[in-house]
Amino acid sequence: MAAKRRKKQKTTKIQPKRAKNLSPGTVAYTGKKTTTVTKLDIIDYSKESYDRFETHNIKDAFKYEDSSHITWINVHGLSNTDDIVTLGNHFELHPLIQEDIVSTNQRPKIDEYEEYLFIVFKMLHYDDEEQLTNEHVSMVMGKDYVMTFQEAEGDVFGDLRERLEHGRGRIRGAGSDYLMFAILDAIVDNYFTVIEFLSNKIELLEDKLFGDQEDPNITEEIQDLKKEVLKIRKAVVPLREVINRLEKIEIPLIEERTNKYIRDLYDHIIQVNESLEIYRDMIWGLMDMYMTTISNKMNEVMKVLTIMASIFIPLTFMAGIYGMNFEHMPELHFRYGYYYLWGVMILVFIGMLWYFKRKKWL
Repeated sequence: MAAKRRKKQKTTKIQPKRAKNLSPGTVAYTGKKTTTVTKLDIIDYSKESYDRFETHNIKDAFKYEDSSHITWINVHGLSNTDDIVTLGNHFELHPLIQEDIVSTNQRPKIDEYEEYLFIVFKMLHYDDEEQLTNEHVSMVMGKDYVMTFQEAEGDVFGDLRERLEHGRGRIRGAGSDYLMFAILDAIVDNYFTVIEFLSNKIELLEDKLFGDQEDPNITEEIQDLKKEVLKIRKAVVPLREVINRLEKIEIPLIEERTNKYIRDLYDHIIQVNESLEIYRDMIWGLMDMYMTTISNKMNEVMKVLTIMASIFIPLTFMAGIYGMNFEHMPELHFRYGYYYLWGVMILVFIGMLWYFKRKKWL
């Protein structure tokens, strides 16, 4: 039965997420979060005005292409590729960009075009069941608009929307480049929340590791934490390169005053990376600590068993000597030989206990 199971495991193959045999620029969704309809959340604002509405009609976004205001078009749902193509073609997005928008296995990156910037990043958060969610998000920043594409509803931009609605800060008086920065800043700030939650999980696991009660599932929990750290690193480390390159790009779309904020954002992503590396080392050390704890407990058990065996070996030797069936044994006919033997055995037992105590083995 075990041989069959091993054979089955060997023949199991991991299916790649990327679609095969498709020409470059083919828009094919590779994610798992499917939606029946595409939803658009559109915010059109200036320093004096603010307007927001939601729609399921892609063409409602077309009228904002030449708006004198700044427009943020947030698209929820990537599985309806026809809608993505329609929107992309109207805003003259390159076919390769349209492909990357729906390709959820695309790593964070930045592409520079004449009329816009294209940025891919990952949105991380823990759900109600404390499971890490990694969502593919892409962004197109033009002269007076920003388009973001998410796999499903729900994001970390709630505070940003409130700032836009109530006109807090300088965002309503700035251009689309500052809106791009604000979106990336919300993503990076949420990374701090994820890192903090990860830190709490590590502390709880350490307390469980050194607790009095043993948990047979602790190795699985450590392995799950390792997978979470790897998933977070895949999102955070490439984004550091993206922001570093964004800081050095010299194009008219990004004003000099916005570059100062981007440099501060780069400092934040460096801090996230450093914290992540520390927690990564801590998690890798948890397994070593667990194995060391198990080894110490096993050594204590073996120590007790060895001491017990050492005590009973001479007693067993004496019992074996006088248990032999020879007819002419010298002490065989002693009247009190049985009691003498017991006395010697008890003295040997007490003497060995005293010796082990003196050596601090007990």
